[in-house]
Parts: sequence; structure tokens; C-alpha cells
Amino acid sequence: VINDYDAARAKAAAELLMSEGLTSYGIGCDVTSYDAVLEMKEEISSQFGSVDILVNNVGIPHDGMQRKSFLEMLPNEWDRLLDINIKSALNCCSVFAGDMCANGWGRIISIVSESWRSGSGAAAGVSLYAAGKGAVVGFSRQLSSELAGAGVTVNCISLGLMDNVPGAERAIKAIPMGRLGTANDAGHCAVFLASEDASWITGQCMPINGGVLVS
Repeated sequence: VINDYDAARAKAAAELLMSEGLTSYGIGCDVTSYDAVLEMKEEISSQFGSVDILVNNVGIPHDGMQRKSFLEMLPNEWDRLLDINIKSALNCCSVFAGDMCANGWGRIISIVSESWRSGSGAAAGVSLYAAGKGAVVGFSRQLSSELAGAGVTVNCISLGLMDNVPGAERAIKAIPMGRLGTANDAGHCAVFLASEDASWITGQCMPINGGVLVS
């Protein structure tokens, strides 16, 4: 099941998967709204039953992100960034994790960014973006300990510079693997964390960043 704020985009992505012989279903939903996520759960339940694997992959495209240093921002500008990057994950975990616990098995995987780990300079203007992603990491680590006894794992995938970031090519020299990340890089890690092979991995933040040193 693919969710997108834009219903047409969600359905187009689902149709692409169906053209490859897979079963897929697209749903438009604003996951920053708790009530909207509840409605989405009802729709999914009517089609497929309970959700076993949740991937929180909500974000703001770089061309749509308002880049300002923190001191240039007013409090009324904080809410959109925090709602999208942290509240969406809280809403989805709250709505879907209960069934996972009841079923004795589940996977929660949140896609975050390496921006939470180290500063990018005033010109980057991503302080609130990084705050939201860092909040998801801290939340996931605590949630993992709460849900571990129910057979549910909770992990994050922390992405380095990706090939959808305008101008990121300038930083390739700082990446040991010599290239930017791709959607496949993130996807393969998500598939692993969702599998039985990763059943003893929880509360972790997996850096997918081409070998850039993290601490």
C-alpha cells in the first residue's frame, strides 16, 4: 500500500508496481492529520486486513523546502516542518503499531536524514528539518524498547546525500564510495529490516551514506 499526500501520485506509483505484476494499492492521505490516518487504516483494513510493516517515509522535496537559518525563522514557520517530519511518524505509529503488537509481529522503519547527526552550516538552512529527523531517531529508540516484548522491531534508516538533492554532486568527493545515494540503496536496507533476518535488530539507526564516517 502506497500513501502520498497527492492521491493521484499514490495511485500512479501503485499502477507502476502493478504493471510489473505486483499487488499494489495507492491511497491519498495527509499523515500529519491523526484523523486522516485513522481513515486510511480503515480503508487498508477493508482491502487487506492489518498492517504488518510500516515505513515512515514522509518528507519535503528539496525544491519545496524553505531554506532559512533558524534565527531568520518565526515560530509560525516551525509547525509545517515539525508536523511533516515528526508528527506524521507519531500518527502512523500510534494508529498501526497496536495491531502489530496484538498479532505478535511487526516492523516499523522510519526514513531519516544524516542532517540530524552533524551541522551543515548556516547556508543549508535545515535546522528544523534536522530537528524533526533527530526527534524521530530518539522516539524510535524509546518506542523500540516499549514494543520489543510484543515482537515488533523499530528502526531508522539515516540517509546521506542522495541523487535527488539539487547540487549534491559537488559533495561527491567527500563520499568514500564516490557516488550519491539512490532510492534502491534505501529500499534494499528497508527490505532487510522488514525481514526475518533482521529479527534481532531494533532501536537502531542505520547510516546509509556511502561510507561517510559517523559517530
